[in-house]
Amino acid sequence: MVERVTATEETIRLINQLKEEHGELMFHQSGGCCDGSSPMCYPKGDLLIGDQDVYLGEIGGTPFYIHKSQYEYWKHTQLIIDVVDGRGGMFSVEGVHGKRFLTRSRAFTDEEYQQIKSQF
Repeated sequence: MVERVTATEETIRLINQLKEEHGELMFHQSGGCCDGSSPMCYPKGDLLIGDQDVYLGEIGGTPFYIHKSQYEYWKHTQLIIDVVDGRGGMFSVEGVHGKRFLTRSRAFTDEEYQQIKSQF
């Protein structure tokens, strides 16, 4: 089965570290504004998920959401969540570690996209 969102091994390690510090977590792909377009990581429940948010799957056992309008831009791509050095979104919990999550992507093949369409 094709996944809409995946993560690098380094990302999974950081998620596990953050879970030890903050408990259960959640991700939301930011659409811009104050923190740019980046994956934001919050303690679970700190961001209210609404009916305009689309659940893409889990990375490191952590749910990942994106707003419906952003989903329309990204629906043909697999999101690959990575981590790099630097300061990211001021509300995302990884910032105090001098790290930030980063979204990379790749276009789905025609076959993969057909599988994805049947899942949603």
